Amino acid sequence: MGCVLKKIDPASINKIMVRMTNWVGDAVMTTPALSQVRATFPDAEIVVVANPLVAELFQYHPDCDRVLVFDKKSEHQGLGGFIKFCAQLRRERFDLAILFQNAIEAAFMAAWALIPRRAGYKTDGRGWLLNYGVPAADRKHGLHHTEYYLRMVREIGLSGGDDCLKLALTDDEKQWASQQFSGHPWVAVNPGAAYGSAKRWIPERFAAVADSLAEKHQVQIVLTGGPGEREIGADIENSMHSRPLNLIGQTSVRQMMAVLDRCRLMVTNDSGPMHVAAAFGVPIVAVFGPTDHRTTSPHAQSCRIIRSDADCAPCMLRQCPTDHRCMEAVTVNDVLTAADELLGARS
Repeated sequence: MGCVLKKIDPASINKIMVRMTNWVGDAVMTTPALSQVRATFPDAEIVVVANPLVAELFQYHPDCDRVLVFDKKSEHQGLGGFIKFCAQLRRERFDLAILFQNAIEAAFMAAWALIPRRAGYKTDGRGWLLNYGVPAADRKHGLHHTEYYLRMVREIGLSGGDDCLKLALTDDEKQWASQQFSGHPWVAVNPGAAYGSAKRWIPERFAAVADSLAEKHQVQIVLTGGPGEREIGADIENSMHSRPLNLIGQTSVRQMMAVLDRCRLMVTNDSGPMHVAAAFGVPIVAVFGPTDHRTTSPHAQSCRIIRSDADCAPCMLRQCPTDHRCMEAVTVNDVLTAADELLGARS
C-alpha cells in the first residue's frame, strides 16, 4: 500500500491480470494502453478479465493471451460469486494486476486474489489497496479517455507500443462478413446508445440521412446496435423509403465487429460501436449532445463531430430533464454535409 509512484521491474513479471472496463466503448479506448503493457512485458502472459460483452472484444487480440469472463449477472453473482472468482484468480498466481476499471471492486478483486503488485488510479477510495497507485487524472475537463488510460500505465513506467486503437478479427470472421456484405458499398447507421436516451439523436432524422446517402452515393444501409435498441431500429426501418439491412439485436459483439470492418462509413451517436468502428479505421460521423466530445470522441483520423452549442451541454445525464435541445438542434443537413464529405473523400 502507498502513494509513491514506483516503477515496475519487467524482469519480475511473468503473468499479468488486466481488469478491463465494463463498457464496450471504454474498453476499446484502453487498447493503446494495453499495447504499452504488451510492449513493456513482451514475454509475459497477459490475461484480460472482463464482463461477457467486453470479453468478446479481446478474443484473438494480439495484446492479450487469454480472456477470463467475470459475469456478475450469472455465475459470479453476489458476494459468493465474487469470492469464487477471486479464488479462481488466486490459483492463476499473477505477478501484477493492472486495473483499468476505476471501481474499488477491481482493487478488492486483485487484493483477494493475492496479486502482489496492484496498479491503477487511486479512485473510489481504493488507494490503500494499491501499491502502484496513480493520482486520479481529471477526465471531466478535456482529457480524452485514451490518454487517461495511457497516462496511468506510463506513470508506473510502462512504455512502447503505439497510440492507435486496436481490435482484431480472424480470417473466418472476415470471410463471413465479406460473404454477407458483397456488392454495393455499405454504410452503418448506429442509432442507439446504451448509456441512456439522452445520447440518442432522433430516429426519423437517422432515416432521412440513410435514405439520402443510399440514393446519392449508391450505398447499402445496415442498421447496427444491441438488443435493447430493436424498437429504435424498427422505427428507422419503417421511416425509410429504401430498404436497410436491420441487424439491431441480431449480432454478437464479434459479428458486429466484422460488420463494421466492412463498412465505408458510420453515422452514429456517441456509443460503443462508434469506437469499434474507429478501431477498424472506418470514417465516422458522430452526433454528440449530452456527452463531452473532448473526452469520448472517436480516436480516429477520419471523423466529423456534429453537435450544437446548447448552453446545458454537455450535462452528462442519461435522460434529458427538459426538451432534448442539444439533439433537436442537430439537423439532417448537418449530418448529411459531413457524411457527403467523408464519402467523397473515400471515393
